[in-house]
Parts: sequence; structure tokens; C-alpha cells
Amino acid sequence: MKFRTGLSPLALAAIAAIGSTAAITAPTAVQAASSPSGKYVTGDFHNHTTCSDGTISMQKLVSKVTDKTDGTFGLDWFVQAGHGGNGNRNCTLVEDATLSTPAYPFVEGQGPTTTWTNSIGAAAIKGDGGGVGGNGNMWRWQSIQEYQYPLLEYLSAQKNVPLFIGMESVVAGHEHSSMSVVTGQMPKKLDKVTLPTGPGYKAVGNANALAQWSYCFDRGDTDTSRGNTTGTATGNNWDCSVAGSLNAADPSWNATAHKLIPASGTGSGNTGHAKTVEALKWMAQNHGNASYYVPAHLERAGPFNPDGNNGFNIEHLRDFNNAAPNIAFGFETHPGHGAANNRGEYQVLRNTFPTGKVDSVGGTTYGGTGVYGGVIGGVWDALLGEGRNYWFFSSSDWHNRGIFGPDDRRSSQDFYPGEYQRDFVMVRNGQDKLRPQTIVDGLRTGNSFAVDGQLIDRLGLVVCKSNASAYLSDSQVRNYAYAGAEKGSVVNHTNCVSMGEKLVVDAGDDVVIGVSVRDPAGTNFAPYSFANPSLAQVGMNQPINKPVLDHVDLIRGMVSGYKTPGAADYSGEWPRNTAWLSADGVTADLAVVPAAAKNTSAAIVKTFSAAKGWNSIVSTTDGTTYLRMSYRLPAVVASQYVRLRGSNLPAATPYETDASGNPLSDLFTNANDSTKLRIPCTVAGTNVPENGVSWTAANGTINGCPNHLAVVNGQKMVSYDVAAWSDLWFYSNPVYVEVNGSVKVAGVK
Repeated sequence: MKFRTGLSPLALAAIAAIGSTAAITAPTAVQAASSPSGKYVTGDFHNHTTCSDGTISMQKLVSKVTDKTDGTFGLDWFVQAGHGGNGNRNCTLVEDATLSTPAYPFVEGQGPTTTWTNSIGAAAIKGDGGGVGGNGNMWRWQSIQEYQYPLLEYLSAQKNVPLFIGMESVVAGHEHSSMSVVTGQMPKKLDKVTLPTGPGYKAVGNANALAQWSYCFDRGDTDTSRGNTTGTATGNNWDCSVAGSLNAADPSWNATAHKLIPASGTGSGNTGHAKTVEALKWMAQNHGNASYYVPAHLERAGPFNPDGNNGFNIEHLRDFNNAAPNIAFGFETHPGHGAANNRGEYQVLRNTFPTGKVDSVGGTTYGGTGVYGGVIGGVWDALLGEGRNYWFFSSSDWHNRGIFGPDDRRSSQDFYPGEYQRDFVMVRNGQDKLRPQTIVDGLRTGNSFAVDGQLIDRLGLVVCKSNASAYLSDSQVRNYAYAGAEKGSVVNHTNCVSMGEKLVVDAGDDVVIGVSVRDPAGTNFAPYSFANPSLAQVGMNQPINKPVLDHVDLIRGMVSGYKTPGAADYSGEWPRNTAWLSADGVTADLAVVPAAAKNTSAAIVKTFSAAKGWNSIVSTTDGTTYLRMSYRLPAVVASQYVRLRGSNLPAATPYETDASGNPLSDLFTNANDSTKLRIPCTVAGTNVPENGVSWTAANGTINGCPNHLAVVNGQKMVSYDVAAWSDLWFYSNPVYVEVNGSVKVAGVK
């Protein structure tokens, strides 16, 4: 397996000038990155080992996702981030001698499923339930502070790979969020450390700040020990107070624990959400530039439940961004679990509410993306329409391969980090190596894009102003984008900006958008070489592992300013169940979505393809082919934003895309309900292993429909990993245009 390398019209009403800045004091704007040079680098910040509910060791996971040999996925940076709460397994023990290192050698008879009690001894487990006679579970704060961080630091130094530790927090009042506090992690003096030649490693840095956050604010951490040895006052003695908040005067405050522990039951969703806002305030006060907080698979658990811990409505995302705009700057609306029987584990009637069963918001994913980010004019566009710094991220959420082993190329559950989904993030590290702080800074800027299945591996998106005194042609701007894409970076030009930034123009100026992408040659990481069954429906013969970009959509929306907390258009729940997704897979339109959760000005302004406006150029630098395209917005009068998405699927691909190219509900490829499956997989092949036979990178590609696919009336149907590899997308983050005299884009400087 080799890396792929380079080898609907807009409503006229939306164009009209929108009134001046909304009547609310917006949070402090986030400063765009400047000065140091940088490149787009790939990473993942949501995945699991046996320290939470994963299936492999930290060493195996780091090796699989950062090595650059066959069977590995070559990410440039990596955040290991399991659930908060506690666990009983020791993920620092390796599976076999191939993963052994001097400091962390293989121990015969032990591995990553060995319990903490049977490896370090019960007496070493701290906090409530620890010690001899305890329950054997180690709180995540201890495993991060004393075991996981030191190992990750050692691996980072040994492999010279940018690594740091994060969490998938179990969120008070909601479900989950990817987050970290990188203070103390991977300090520069680690560059010169001499690694041990025998067992044992003493960390140079620390993850004390993240460990404290885990103790103080993770819903799964009900420990009251203050981070101390069981039954003593020896240890961290943490206090979780937030300056300016109620703290001990809050009814949820636990005096023993020195933290908020909201009661369960009636109102617990509301009190839990309030605790999470306090967590963000704490991060902002103590680690304002060293933290991030990104809600994960946020549609999965349904809408917000005021009496439980379910999903997120748009008002909660606004609350987070208002409280800590430097930290709560985006969401994972493109979830992991992409090979599962329900993509992303999103499912109709998945969640139990007091009123009965409730769908994941939107019912399913849409081309693998949740409804908040996958539907034009939905929640993401509503947030962008306020001028917020709120960015789109993707994640693997790696746990396991389902019915297959961890080294098998097939999956009925998850993809490894970097195997299917990748975040490309502009990190401006200059001449320095990649470090946790510069990676977090890069995430914060929004200068990033997310890609499935190596559909593209370079993107340049440049937005420039053009007027009589400083005219820029479409060709010039198109070439600016190409120059950046060719370098895997951004080439700075006067009067031009890129993703996550804003361009300030005068009313009447033209705005020119330049785009360049590279659809890499060769094969991607898919194990399948037979023709894509989804494309076969429209007469296209294209191997699954050699996808081709079909088109790129340019999407525009208008900016109307921040919503005021408590106002009627600040809060609103996405329609539940069949009010949005009917049993036949047909969705309602935005007319049924409350005003707070939509931006009806957002629309596709231009679709580019080989037949519609892009042209190719062969780079004289690397010999690979790039696609170039441009679009001019004449005489703009109102503040707005533009963003991109693209796919390997043309418009009107049955059961995949509608006539405008929008992704349809993934109901038709989700094996959980086989009665809804609609796309047959008919290629028999000559190299198709049985499910019980291990199939690794060394075995080559599978040239026929695999045997784990769902079967309906004797016919294999597109489902599981074949569904994901057949249906690929990329999403860029937006570029803002602020028109003088119109609405301020308050969230971005």
C-alpha cells in the first residue's frame, strides 16, 4: 500500500446590504496567524487505546498512525486522546516484542489488556476506589499524569514525531468533546534529552494541567480525592475554583472534592452545561493559548436533553464560543467510526429521552458528515453567518476493526487515524520543529481543511480584493492559489487572505476567489481495487482505491452579526426524528428548522469540474498535476464568507447525492437496517478472503466485494467500509469578507 502522491443559484436577497453590527458585544476576536512560515500538516486528535475503551497499546497506535511504511498511515502529528473517567487496563504495555523499546520493554505474559492491578499493583492506584482492596480502576487524571504522558513523551523523543496527550472528555450536560491543555507538554529541553538504555523513563515535561482539568471538569470523573493518594491529603490537592464564579456558593459544589458535581436527574443537563461553561472559563483564565475544546460527533447523542447528558443544540455551541473563543473554536461534525454499520454510529431512534426514542440529530450522517456541517444553510452556516471563528474538523475516533483484527486492512467499525480521514492544518512553525503549542495555534486559526480517502492532498484557497486602484485578474488570483498549493502552504500577497482569515474591502470592490487542488495519483489506503459500486450506478468504472475528484462546490453565505443570548434567534433545536428524516430517507428542508439554527443565505454559488471551469497544470517543481479555478464576486456590498467542499461522486448519484450534488442521508448504506440498503456490490473477484482469514498490507488488494458486507436476498450490498471508501468528500474552512460600512466579522481579526 502506497501513499497517494502528486506523482444552486444564490438568492438575490442575500446580496443586499445587511444592517450594521448586531446589538451584542462579541467575544474578543481571534488573531490570524502571522509572520512565521509554515505548511499544511496532517493529524488526528480523537482516538482510543486500552486505557479507555480501545483495543491496542499506545505504542502500537502511535506506530500505526505515524510510521511511513506499508500498513501504516504517516501522519505528521498525533494527539492520543481517550475518554475521561477511569479504566482498569494498562495501555503502556505492548502487545509483542516488535513494539518493545529500551524504556518500555515487552513483558512476557502481559499486554495492553492487562489490568493496572496486575501490572503496577493495587497499592499504586490513587483517588477514590484506589489502593489495596479498591475497585482496580485508575482515574484518567492519574493515568495521564503518571503513565500515559511520560510514555508519549518518550515515544516523541525516540521517534522524533510531534505527539501530545489530550482527551475525549465525557461532557457534563452533553456527550463528548475532544480537548487538551498542552501546558508543560513536550518542552524544548526534550530535544536534548538522553534516552535511557534500560527500563524506566522520567519525563522532562508534564501533563499536570490536563490531568487537573480531567479531575475538575470531566463528567466521568466523580473522584473526590483532589488528586491525592487514596485516603490521604498527599498528592495534588487540586482546587477547581474559577475566578469570578460562584464556586463554593454554587449548589453543585462538593466541598470535599473542591469541584462542581451536579446532581443527576431533573435539570442535570442544564446544570451540567453550566459546569462545562465553567470548564471553559477555567481554561481561558489559566491556559488561554494552550487549550482547545472541540465537541465530538456532536449530533450522535440527539439534541440537548435538559434532564440528562445527550447532544448539543446550537445555543450550547454559542455559549462555549462566547465563553472562550480562543479555545472553543470548532466542532467534529465529520465523525469517526466511518466503517461502522451506521456511519459515525449515528442512528435513527438511537437515544432514550424521557419522551421516548430520539434519533441522532439528522437521523444519520450525510456523506459521512453530521447534519450540522453536511447540510448547506444548517448549523455550521448559522455560526459562520454570525462571523464566528468556528471551524470544521474531522476525526477517526479509532477503537477497533469490528470483526477483524487490528492489522487487518478490512474494517466493520473504525479506521485508523490518517487511514481515511485527515485534518490538514497550517502550522506556522518557521524553522522550528512541530510542537504542541504551534499545532494548537494552527488549529485555532481555522486555516485547515478535512479530507476523506486521500481525495485531495493539496489545497490552495485565496480570496483577494480587486478595484480600480489595485486590479487583480482572475488568472492572477488563480495562480496565487496554485502557488500555495504547490508548496503545501500559503503564499502571501497584498490584499489577499486564506482560510480562517478575513479580507476587509470597501463597498463596490470586487472579490476574487482562487482555488487550486491536487488530486493525487496512485492508490489510497483502501484495501479494495474493484470498481466503485456507487459510481457503477451512473456508468462510471473507477477503482475504489483510485478515486478521482469529480467536482468542487464554492459555497457562500452572508454575515449578519452575533446573536444575543436570550433572544428568540439564539436558541433552537434541529427538528427531531421524522420531522427531519422520514422512513424512506427523504429529508425536510430548512423551512422546518428554527431561525436560530440556520442561515438561509448560504448556497452553492459555483460548481467547478473538468467541464465547468477548472483547468489543469503540470507543476514544473514536482511534475504532478494541479487543478486551478477562480470566481469573481463583483461589487460586493455586504459582509460574507466563502467555503469549499468537493466529492468523488457526481450530482444525482442514486442513493448518494441529489441533483445539486448535496450528500443524501447515509440511511441507504447503513447496515444496521438492511431493509434500507439499496446499492448492490456485484464484483465477484479472485482475491477475496474469508472473514476469518487475516488480510494485511502484505496480502495486496481485494479485487471483489468482501464477505463481511450485508447481504439482502442473496446479494451483497454496499455497507461498512466499502460504503465509506465509495463516498469521499473534502471540506475547507471559510474565508470571511468584511465590507466597510456593513456587518463586522467580529470573531476574526
